[in-house]
Amino acid sequence: MTPRQNRNRDRADRGIPEATVARLPVYLRALHSLQERGVATVSSEELASAAGVNSAKLRKDLSHLGSYGTRGVGYEVEYLVYQISRELGLTQDWVVAIIGVGNLGRALAGYGGFASRGFRVAGLLDADDAIVGQEISGMTVEHIDRLEDLIAERGVSIAVIATPAAAAQGVCDRVVAAGVTSVLNFAPVVLSVPDGVDVRKVDLSIELQILAFHEQRKAGGPGDYDPRSGEGPPGTTQYVEAVQR
Repeated sequence: MTPRQNRNRDRADRGIPEATVARLPVYLRALHSLQERGVATVSSEELASAAGVNSAKLRKDLSHLGSYGTRGVGYEVEYLVYQISRELGLTQDWVVAIIGVGNLGRALAGYGGFASRGFRVAGLLDADDAIVGQEISGMTVEHIDRLEDLIAERGVSIAVIATPAAAAQGVCDRVVAAGVTSVLNFAPVVLSVPDGVDVRKVDLSIELQILAFHEQRKAGGPGDYDPRSGEGPPGTTQYVEAVQR
């Protein structure tokens, strides 16, 4: 059993909810910010405010890690960073391959936050001969034909898919067949994977539409526009909602 599988089993044995797991990186980001400012201890209220949650939820989440803090003192920032990092598996090196080196793939390759959080980008792959061979962020883009060999040679644990939608499922099938069981998907498509494979999807258009929804509500609601009425074009936020109906 791999270290990641052992960690997942231990988490399940302790009954840590997935919602809590999803909030741990948010707490960690807030704690790193406190560290950078030289803060040694933080109260649950202060940390909750920095993370955008209520303090009762934060205390409950951290209790799953066995950390209750000290009454009247709060949490030691450095120790809590270690606890959360260990729970998330960030105290070891995770090797990442980015597949698809268009504008988004290039931006991801140059993101400095990966290394500081325990992720090492060890490969960039693309199918475009015009891109293959280019030097990007200190790495040479390799041809997608090398995918399986690269995964095996460099011990890739996580595949980041930043390809066009039409190519994403085929790429996903290949990385899964090569033994990768964690996929971060930026392609605008839902990937089908077997049991035991974790996929996280990042869809910027969906996030923008959610923001548009809230902006519209703050402006007083969608109004009475009916897209079938022919009474005139909607505003931008009205258009988004009309398309979603």
